[in-house]
Amino acid sequence: MVLAAGSGSRFGGGKLMASWNGGLLLLEAALASAFAAPVRSVTVVTGAEAEKVAGVARDFDPRVRIVHAADHAEGMGASLRAGIASLPQDAGGAFVFLGDMPRVPHAVLAPMTRAVLEGAPAAAPVFQGRRGNPVLLGRELFPQLLALTGDAGARAVLEALGDRLALIPAPDDGVLFDVDERADLKA
Repeated sequence: MVLAAGSGSRFGGGKLMASWNGGLLLLEAALASAFAAPVRSVTVVTGAEAEKVAGVARDFDPRVRIVHAADHAEGMGASLRAGIASLPQDAGGAFVFLGDMPRVPHAVLAPMTRAVLEGAPAAAPVFQGRRGNPVLLGRELFPQLLALTGDAGARAVLEALGDRLALIPAPDDGVLFDVDERADLKA
């Protein structure tokens, strides 16, 4: 799933529709990463600017599923709840991509999948000792994710796993880079 429900207030609004590196829109770059993952489907969780976000997502790839987080103003917890609740009953896990992260190296996606298939409850990429995104959350964590509140996302759930969280080395800092302000578009 791609979390794309935020208002981008620090950016001044319209963040996910901003042009990234003169090519794709920011949301399109995140979608390209999601579609590169070994997944059956890609879901975009909308909130603020829902119609625009859904339109960009559908134009990028009509196979995308759209889920609206009605309580998105609550924070990332609401987006995760909506996305997890929308998954098929037989989903073994869910990648969680962030709509403002355009440089996720696709090379981390298959190793993350292998780690969860081999028994890790979740996997996350690391670069120079810092944990990044996207994360892959195994089905066993879904009940905890459905209970999330606030804007912390899955951080506490992942931290509680300790050494059971599979950490996958990333080839570059794209797993850490996100766009918060307009100046970040030039980074």
